[in-house]
Parts: sequence; C-alpha cells; structure tokens
Amino acid sequence: MTALFAGALDAQNPLFDTDSYKYSHATQYPKGAQRVSSYIEPRKGWDGIDKVLFFGLQIELAKLAAIRITQSMIDEAAPVLKAHGLALYLEGWQRIVDAHDGRLPVLIEALPEGTLAPVNVPQMRIENTDPACWWLPSFLETRLLRAVWYPSTVATLSHYVVGEVRARMLITDGSDAGAEFKLHDFGARGASSGESAALGGLAHLVSSMGTDTAMALVYARNFYGADMAGFSIPASEHSTMTALGEDGEVEQMRQLLRANPTGLVACVSDSYDLMRAIKAYWGGALKEDVLARDGVLVVRPDSGDPLEIVPDVIEALMREFGYVTNAQGYRILPDKVRVIQGDGVNRVSIVQIMDVMMQRGLAIGNIAFGMGGGLLQKVDRDCFSYSMKASALMRDGVWYDVYKDPVTAKGSKTSKRGKQGVIRNDSGKFAARRSDNIPDGADALQPVFKNGALLNVQSFEDVRARAWPGVLG
Repeated sequence: MTALFAGALDAQNPLFDTDSYKYSHATQYPKGAQRVSSYIEPRKGWDGIDKVLFFGLQIELAKLAAIRITQSMIDEAAPVLKAHGLALYLEGWQRIVDAHDGRLPVLIEALPEGTLAPVNVPQMRIENTDPACWWLPSFLETRLLRAVWYPSTVATLSHYVVGEVRARMLITDGSDAGAEFKLHDFGARGASSGESAALGGLAHLVSSMGTDTAMALVYARNFYGADMAGFSIPASEHSTMTALGEDGEVEQMRQLLRANPTGLVACVSDSYDLMRAIKAYWGGALKEDVLARDGVLVVRPDSGDPLEIVPDVIEALMREFGYVTNAQGYRILPDKVRVIQGDGVNRVSIVQIMDVMMQRGLAIGNIAFGMGGGLLQKVDRDCFSYSMKASALMRDGVWYDVYKDPVTAKGSKTSKRGKQGVIRNDSGKFAARRSDNIPDGADALQPVFKNGALLNVQSFEDVRARAWPGVLG
C-alpha cells in the first residue's frame, strides 16, 4: 500500500487486523486454557426477513490461507502496540512462527455457502488446533465477523427482493423467466470502499445476473471460479444526454440508438421533460428507429415519486407503442420497449412500486430495478444482529460451557452454551444444536479451513444452486 510519510507500517500485517482490546485477552483466560470454540450467527430477523443467506466466507479463508506470520511482522507490531497502550502476546505469536511455519493453527467449519437458514442458526464455528493458541479464535473475530456479516446481509437482501419480484411475475406474467435480470446493482459508487463494492456486488450476484459493479466480476472469478457472473448493457447518463443542451437531447438519443443497433440499451430520459421525451422523442421522432432495432430500448426515469412515475411512464409508453393484455389479465409493452427504475429504490419501495403497478393492471415484466446505496451501503451488522461468541472452553482436558445471559438485555443477548453445531430437524429445516448432541456425520457445519489450508472450495455455480435450487446454478 502506498504511503506518504517515512516510517510507514505494513497495512497487510495481520497482527494489526483486530480490535485493539483483544491484544490484552491472552492473559485474561483462566489457567489451564487449551481450546476455545466460538460461533458466528445472525441473532434476529430484519423487518420480516427471518432467513439469512450465508455467503462470502471463502474470500476471507483464501486470505487467511495466504498468511504466514513472520518474525518481521512481530518485530514491526510489538513496539507500535506498546506505544498504543497494549502488549502483543509475543509467546503465542512466536509459537505460530516456530511451530507452524507462520500458518494459523485453527479449524473453521461452516455451512455450505448459498445456504438459506433461519436466524439464530450458527453459520460458522472456529476452534484452535494448537492448545498453546487458545487465544487465537477470539483474536480472529474482528476479521471473520466482518467477512461474514456484510456479504451475507447483502446476499440476503438481494435474495429477498428477487424473490418478491419472482412471486409477482408469476401472478402478472405467468412466468418468472428473466427475473434474474430484474434487479440490477447500481451501488459501486455509493459503497464505502472498492472492496465493499466488490464483496457486496458479488453477494448480489448470488441471486441476480445484472450488475454495473465490475469489480464483483473479478472477485467472482478469483474466489469462486465464475467465468462470467453478471452482465450489463450500454446505457446513457445525464452528462451524455445533456451534452448538446435541451434542443439537442433528441439528437443524443438518436445517436445512442445508432451506436447500438442491436441488443438492449438504456437511456435516462428525464433530463428536461420526461413526458415530452416519451411522446415527442421515443414515441415520435425516434419511434421508427426504436421499432427497427434488433433489440430493446429501456427507458429510465430518474426523478419524481416512483410510485407515480413508474406506472405513469409505462402507460405513457403504451399510448405510443401499444400493449397487449396477457392471459393473466395484465397489460405489457411490446418486446421492443421496457422501463428501468433506479431512483428512490430500496427493498421496501420496490415492493410498493410493483404493488401499485398490479393495482393499475400492469405486468411486472414491464419493469426492471436498479438499486444502489440501498443494496450495498444501507446495511450494517445490526440488520441481523450478527455476532461471534465463545461457547465452549477446554481447561486441563475438560470442555466447559461458556455463555452470557445479561439480565438487563432480557434474553435478547443470551448466547449459546457449549460447542455449537447445526442439524436439519424432522421437518427438514436447519436448527442449532450442541455438537455433542448431533450424530456423527450429521453436522451441517463442515470443515472449510484447517491449519492454513482451504478445504472444500466451493464454486459460484454451487452457491447459486443452493440459494435457488432448480432456478440458478
């Protein structure tokens, strides 16, 4: 990483990648501590979403597998942390260097990625494999929890919205074919960092094949072996549509069509007067060009109340290009014309827009949605109350339960006791259970990382197939 001043620190030194207070924990465990077992789970639902799609851990595991703790890392971190007010546990880290060639001596077990499981079900379990490194699972909490909660939350959000779209398409169109292109990722520019955009953008692609977050494609190929995980189309923005001023808007629209004689092309159409653009331009001066194309014009309104604008725009286009009433009794535009709504879009407004469309007799097949900040940025760890907790501690060869149950939380923060596992119950649903109460081979948490090596690497095709059995993958 580029630095601007002398004395720069290595931003990739893994000894810096934790919460500061954790440096003090090695000396806080009881005498005789040998192993710690911890788990990650989403503890509560998010406004009606009570199942979470697990995704993204494999990216972090690849990074952990590449780690080799070195003497120079220890030598760099120790004085910095001392000046910071804490002390690096030198004996423990030296043990990792000397006994494990710098590899991390932990076992990580997890649900298969793409699994949709209820809240309060553990998604991951970690335990140290070297009794001298009982402190290591807790040290890794910061990066493991961060690696899981964000992509899993975005993946769940996208899965929920696409599911809502599919359900309504079955009602209004008689089929959900193409639903994987109905929710497009517009969120890269609004994400907190390039890595967030890549992680969140890839999580979205578990349920969708539409994206403008190009870095998600890089992560998809590098970490999940996807040749091409998502697709986009040529599209205008206001800077191109206003380049010749208001009088030249129609010429810019014509140029867009000529530059893209085939396939889908999207055009923002509200730069000046949206309804004039629909009636006088798309349905007037450019109508024959639109109909002559071997492709689809996607009109994008980008302002106004979407609950009014979306159905108004669709009906305005129907007045110019016509429509058919399908077998389900809903109106749909000719195949040459569609609409995409990207302004004011989130998981709530998308459902509201679709419901208003249905009330006005408009098929969901007329519309696609582009979600930006609402998809990649307006989420946090509290959406599903993600947490990593120690649940079992081995002392002098005996396992003991570890848990918390704060009276002031009235049960909302009570953690699980004992080494945790996951089993399918009699109804086929995932449920949390103590691992010592799970028959051999029946624990859904499977080994994915051990002592610096990845195990059971999963492809993006596998992930999609679990998230959408019989639909994607």
